[in-house]
Amino acid sequence: MSAAPRPSLAVVGATGAVGTVVRELLSTRQDVWGEIRLVASARSAGRLLPVRGTEAEVVALDEAAFDGIDVALFDVPDEVAARWAPIAAAKGVVVVDNSGAFRMDDEVPLVVPEVNAHAVRMRPRGIVANPNCTTLSMIVAVGALHAEFGLTELIVSSYQAASGAGQAGIAALRDQMTKVAGTEAGTQAGDLRRTVGDFGPFAAPLALNVVPWAGSLAGDDGWSSEEMKVRNESRKILGLPRLRATATCVRVPVITTHSLSVHARFENEVTVARAHEILRNAPGVVVSDDPGQGEFPTPADAVGTDPTWVGRVRRSLDDPCALELFVCGDNLRKGAALNAVQIAEVVAADIAV
Repeated sequence: MSAAPRPSLAVVGATGAVGTVVRELLSTRQDVWGEIRLVASARSAGRLLPVRGTEAEVVALDEAAFDGIDVALFDVPDEVAARWAPIAAAKGVVVVDNSGAFRMDDEVPLVVPEVNAHAVRMRPRGIVANPNCTTLSMIVAVGALHAEFGLTELIVSSYQAASGAGQAGIAALRDQMTKVAGTEAGTQAGDLRRTVGDFGPFAAPLALNVVPWAGSLAGDDGWSSEEMKVRNESRKILGLPRLRATATCVRVPVITTHSLSVHARFENEVTVARAHEILRNAPGVVVSDDPGQGEFPTPADAVGTDPTWVGRVRRSLDDPCALELFVCGDNLRKGAALNAVQIAEVVAADIAV
């Protein structure tokens, strides 16, 4: 008896920053796919791109691009996903969407396989959403601790890389670094702005600076869209709709890998030893925590790797039910491409049954 055919996968947005990482992951992870079809805008159609040890021709995004496809992994702007994901789903394709178009839709599960893989099966619209890169950089570690201690409050400060703003963010930071190299910029008020000139997608110069703003204005109370994503997505992923959660999101002059300082309060008393044990045994987490020996996560160490890196784990000085920790996660890998690929693999396993 011959084996069942393996499911087919479409990568929509295959030429972008995250799409490139998706193709790399598909070439290095266990191969569970039959055909892998690369899809992008019409201007990219016909290009040959490497995937799984060969070169595949990019096809234009249209209805025919989903013919014969079982799973489609979308990494496109919100408005493109909002239009095309339902079209693909109507053709029987399971869509894994990395945009923000469907994350808070009650009929679309928001999934992190290490935390709530079961939710993949509850997809009445045929769409599964991938969380925002900032949430993903911490939620695997926080989810493991929640399962043991019962999370009641989350206070987060993020230190977000330029690549979170896409290729334009990377290009802007590199350009600014070139402009300030060899100058005295950053020693007087206003000189950095004059030297840099074009801020790119950022609200202020990023080179030699930190910018306490990421995303767009969300409402009239001064919160940014990135800050609201951390709050709302954490609640949905963990199944805690009333979780007290707040975030301050900051851009820092790092190319790739987000970092977060996390204050997490729990129902039960915590200890560092038990937290270390939980985190070391949690899938997708690496503990690096010996500050006396200079061991703690930094973006420079975590970039290009898949896990969430955790260090500086401390019990709060004034609250035996709270932990402080510092986490780093590559925002293009686990923060985007890897989590989406993992979701798609969970779907593929169900199809193969």
